Amino acid sequence: MAHWRAEMAATARQAFSGEPFAMTAIPDSQWIRVDTAAGSFDAYLSLPPAGVQPGAPGIVLLQEIFGVNEHIRAVADQYAADGYAVLAPDVFWRQAPRVQLGYEGDDMARAMALRKAVDVDATLDDIAATVQVLRQHTGAGKVAAVGYCFGGLLSYLSAARGLVDAAVPFYGGGIQNQLQEAANIRVPVQFHYGALDAHIPPDAVQAVRDAMAGKPATEIHVYPQADHGFNCWARGSYHQPSAALAHGRALVFLSGSL
Repeated sequence: MAHWRAEMAATARQAFSGEPFAMTAIPDSQWIRVDTAAGSFDAYLSLPPAGVQPGAPGIVLLQEIFGVNEHIRAVADQYAADGYAVLAPDVFWRQAPRVQLGYEGDDMARAMALRKAVDVDATLDDIAATVQVLRQHTGAGKVAAVGYCFGGLLSYLSAARGLVDAAVPFYGGGIQNQLQEAANIRVPVQFHYGALDAHIPPDAVQAVRDAMAGKPATEIHVYPQADHGFNCWARGSYHQPSAALAHGRALVFLSGSL
């Protein structure tokens, strides 16, 4: 087993066990540019404190509708501290470059408008470019798409379109409306849902279960006390026990899938 794989497996086991971490360094983070035929956009890069070993796995982190804001950058740093090279692309660069929004009032209204205006297929092209840049910049091997809310939908579609080697959608809104894509999925996918999420009701989760039935390396986790956005500490719906459990499960899944 490669040295980096052994280290990541140990980190995943520790995270899932709830044992405390001794943090001695912080991730190396910066904004970089991703160039595509359609134009250039920014992406937030976060690297492990110990550096990146060639061939080690990476993560493309996909934002909610609120941009690559403080929370998404913190999540990128969290996964980097867990040993992954992480790149979070600015999904809304065509409409509002580097937009960072909150979760209420005018910010919520603007976020909804940006989501409505985005071209999902063009965004998937951006994700493909992000995967390529992550590999070029860090020497990463296999890459997973991890996404939250709208980013959860994008991570699922990234798996269906063959852009990544694994996907972890957290409360991915709209996946239940794109289940025709499930037939194309050939990589491991781990879904996380909140049982109290009115945006993704139980029948929507069941539809995802039915569409993914029989596919290898598929996991679907539902958290009884969690609502939409339960992973985000800046939202009123944040539920720490569910967020911690989901993150631990994601690390175990990623260490076994990449």
